[in-house]
Amino acid sequence: MTIDIEPYRVRPGSALKLKTWPTTVAPLYRDEHDYKEQLAGHVNQLSELQNLLYAHNRYALLLIFQAMDAAGKDSIIKHVMSGVNPQGCQVFSFKHPSAQELEHDFLWRTTQALPERGRIGIFNRSYYEEVLIVRVHPEILAAQSLPKEAARPPRLWTERYDSINGLEAHLHRSGTRILKFFLHLSKEEQRQRFLARLDTPSKHWKFSSADLDERERWSDYMKAYQACLSATSTEHAPWYAVPADDKRNARLIVSQVIVEQLQALKMSYPAPSFDATELKKIRARLKA
Repeated sequence: MTIDIEPYRVRPGSALKLKTWPTTVAPLYRDEHDYKEQLAGHVNQLSELQNLLYAHNRYALLLIFQAMDAAGKDSIIKHVMSGVNPQGCQVFSFKHPSAQELEHDFLWRTTQALPERGRIGIFNRSYYEEVLIVRVHPEILAAQSLPKEAARPPRLWTERYDSINGLEAHLHRSGTRILKFFLHLSKEEQRQRFLARLDTPSKHWKFSSADLDERERWSDYMKAYQACLSATSTEHAPWYAVPADDKRNARLIVSQVIVEQLQALKMSYPAPSFDATELKKIRARLKA
């Protein structure tokens, strides 16, 4: 079964309305067996395509995941990328910036973690935090010591969108393909997942009272995500707003998007450094 990914792509220049964007869709699988079979197929394809990406050595792939707490970012990365060679995949999670990082522009720390050609880079949260959580929490912006003329919303957010779009256009020209996923979770589903964490002792470490504080700012976050996705989904670096209430659906959609992007690169293995005659000689020597 091939999943149609277009309904989840945020069209460049569109005015996204998250209130009308679904957090759940009909199951993209018939039953649990079908789900596992589809996901395994995607994982196998990704494994083969990652090997080809490494050998071709002309492109890199950057995957960016953004979402509210408990939307399933870690789970998707774990399940979808389970078959990829660890040597060809780099995962970075960006937390609160350090004192050194605050002394640089907002793109500095993530730029250092970009994937090399032939590799897949995964950002579990990213430079987009600078137009999401920073927008919701002005006190974080105050700690960045920006010049007064550069720290005035709403112009600040427009300029940061421009900086992000400029960076991503540059990366695309240089061979880095970028896919961005917003896992669109409903507030009720988040509540249920938080309660499930509290009911599971082994998951208590994942929960803190700060999660509830952020939940109370749900409306502010949705406005920030809506503005961000509308301003930064481009042809060369699209956003996919993935319905995330059903984790299985979300994994299948994300893995389908990644597979299609890699297939579109039309990569090939490098030509061998020897011809057919030399190959016969090499084979003969090895057999001897």
